[in-house]
Amino acid sequence: MDPILVRIGPFAIRWYGVLIVAGALIAGYIAALEARRKGDDAERVWDGLAVVLITGLIGARLYHVISSPTGSIGWEYYRRHPLAIIAFWQGGFAGLGIYGAVAGGALGLLAFTYWNKLPFLRWADSAAPGLVLAQAIGRWGNYINQELYGYPTTLPWGITIDAAHRIPPYDNLALYPLDTRFHPAFLYESLWNLVCFAALMILVRRYGDRLLEGDVFTAYFIVYPVGRFFIEALRPDAWKVASIPVAQIIAVVCIAGAGTTLWYRHRVATKASEPSEGEAEPRP
Repeated sequence: MDPILVRIGPFAIRWYGVLIVAGALIAGYIAALEARRKGDDAERVWDGLAVVLITGLIGARLYHVISSPTGSIGWEYYRRHPLAIIAFWQGGFAGLGIYGAVAGGALGLLAFTYWNKLPFLRWADSAAPGLVLAQAIGRWGNYINQELYGYPTTLPWGITIDAAHRIPPYDNLALYPLDTRFHPAFLYESLWNLVCFAALMILVRRYGDRLLEGDVFTAYFIVYPVGRFFIEALRPDAWKVASIPVAQIIAVVCIAGAGTTLWYRHRVATKASEPSEGEAEPRP
């Protein structure tokens, strides 16, 4: 499938960009529904979406720039060619990192809520389910670009990759002919993101009365990294430090930090709701 949807003179509209925008709009729609359900002004979602999208793209690009992925361009390349960091006309910002996108988007939302005097955690909760659904949609851009594939496999759902899109050593057609199949890592992550979306929506709708503001947003940093940790082990292009994929390190830090945060906040909230010593408990 051609990664370019439409070419207009020197400019091209790529499927990857279209899917990212489509995912952002759907995420905005889900966030608006959540905001309206909680009695908030849903129009605020669309006011802040542009800010979050811009800062998210900046964060995603910076994460890619500072990384050193196997068989792909990274910091060593951009250090020598700094203009390529912003050269969107040379491939439509080929190279984005989801952890950078989440960090950048969160900072954008923080700035937007601070400027408009809105509670950050409340609006982050509204955004979290739509965010992971947008990730599920955006991952199909990796399929079109023939990237984010795993190691060779004999499984029936394995996918073939053109020689031009292979990283070493899989570009050696004598060892890995064109009919070699690879794990569709992008598909695994897309499906996991759909599971995360369902889990967060169930959490919101069934257990909303037990949640504190910020719980849904914090839960995102547990459910998504769990899947990413295992999927990253299938990627031959993973950015590694001391032979450990950086995304796995980030996943462990996120899970530990978010899990501790949830435990501590609810422990404090439970203690605060308990009657103090000598205070009579309310009658049922």
